[in-house]
Amino acid sequence: MAPISIPQYTNTQGVVDQIEHQFTLSPETLVDLTKAFLNEFELGLGSYGQAMAMIPTFVTGVPDGTETGTFLALDLGGTNMRVCEVVLNGDKTFNLVQQKFKVSEALKSGEASTLFDYLADSVHTFLITHATTKYASPQSVDAGAAPTGDVVHLGLTFSFPVEQTALGAGKILTWTKGFSATGAVGNDVVKLLQDAFDRKSMHVKCIALVNDTVGTLLSRSYIAGGSVVGAIFGTGTNGAYIEEVAKIRKLANTPVAAQGGYMVVNTEWGAFNNSRSHLPFTSFDNAVDRLSINPGFQAFEKFISGMYLGEIARQVVGSLVDAVPPILFGGKGTPVLNAHYGLDTSFMSNIETAWDDNDDHTLPSLGAFDQEQLSPQVKVKLDRIRQVIVEDLAFQSEQVTLKDAAIVRTICYVVARRAATLSGVALATVLIQTDYASLPGEAKSLKNEKETINVGVDGSLIEKYPEFEKILRESLRVVVGENVEKRVDIGLAKDGSGVGAALCALQALKQTH
Repeated sequence: MAPISIPQYTNTQGVVDQIEHQFTLSPETLVDLTKAFLNEFELGLGSYGQAMAMIPTFVTGVPDGTETGTFLALDLGGTNMRVCEVVLNGDKTFNLVQQKFKVSEALKSGEASTLFDYLADSVHTFLITHATTKYASPQSVDAGAAPTGDVVHLGLTFSFPVEQTALGAGKILTWTKGFSATGAVGNDVVKLLQDAFDRKSMHVKCIALVNDTVGTLLSRSYIAGGSVVGAIFGTGTNGAYIEEVAKIRKLANTPVAAQGGYMVVNTEWGAFNNSRSHLPFTSFDNAVDRLSINPGFQAFEKFISGMYLGEIARQVVGSLVDAVPPILFGGKGTPVLNAHYGLDTSFMSNIETAWDDNDDHTLPSLGAFDQEQLSPQVKVKLDRIRQVIVEDLAFQSEQVTLKDAAIVRTICYVVARRAATLSGVALATVLIQTDYASLPGEAKSLKNEKETINVGVDGSLIEKYPEFEKILRESLRVVVGENVEKRVDIGLAKDGSGVGAALCALQALKQTH
């Protein structure tokens, strides 16, 4: 679809209609995108080095909520790190205690051994000051399992690029997020941490390395008695699901392939369609990508994640401010609006909340907009939106009209609607890949056609953005049909990086017995 050139328009309604058209996806487009998604799944399962990485996690099962035990988790992902104690009660519930520690700039850029010694010291501090369990005789995972002595088992969430080679092993590929500790890249992160524990004669054993998306799947599995998919729809996006090992062709001729069964795959679906062959790019998406820190990468993530939605909306708003004649705010901007990433996705959520009508998205015509002709109900809603614009974007009150409010509300709605719609495509792809669903018109035998399909989710968009799940489900229904969609139980699985890491340690113990 050719991008519009806004300055050529004088009809405000025509401009907004054109924008809405570009952000609207037809049922045919959703099906085509799903087919492209499935193709990239196949490429990633077949060989290494694909944009859709389809990373084998070596997690060969998920909890069902009956497991008991006490496990630790260490979550390192940025300036703060956490140590957690998770007590599994065996009835789909758990108790969580946690403590946060700050990672200084000196630790980030110093020797790796110093950084990992600090992580070990933090775990030691937690065990002394926060842990609720005496670890002299920790509980066993299962009745009849080998005794574990006084060893405390720990799962590590390490949110940096890693080439994972086993459930408890992974080579650090590079540092990101401001870290540059020397002596780490190329080495096994689990061994670096375990060596630090051993240097301090701590009875802690790191037995699992986990991605937060995989942790979301495990967390939901424990509280729901099983789960098929874990997905993040927040600042970023990703999905993990349970795959047949036989379909992970790049593991052929390995011991794990010989064992068969199932394995959790971390899709890294934020990189879907980096080739730009199928995603419906607009001129606004092109600008966001071009000005990003990673142009040409994470294409799908830039369409649907909270990190980018506000910037997409800002690009659209800015184009209407700069139109000739101006369409928004009399051609005026503010430092907030003019700043790269100045418009946060939370602003869009505030706009939707201010409109506050789950059933009616109809706005008055913009072509001959007359606020005197507005119903009292619509006028109140638009004034609430106007106040959000004034407060969040730092406009003077007199600079923002009710017509401006109506236009901004439309922009926010269509950008977020597209994101939720595409999120439904990602989920549909997993359900089709795992034979819980089929493409329209495709005849194939489906799994458990009457059972609930449990999906674990985490992230600010799916949890807090108005109507995000509702629109996601509408998209899912288009691709897989109502019979499948209504069986999908989407449930929050909070703290995949904490609880999920502890559950991954549980799974590591189960896999060794």
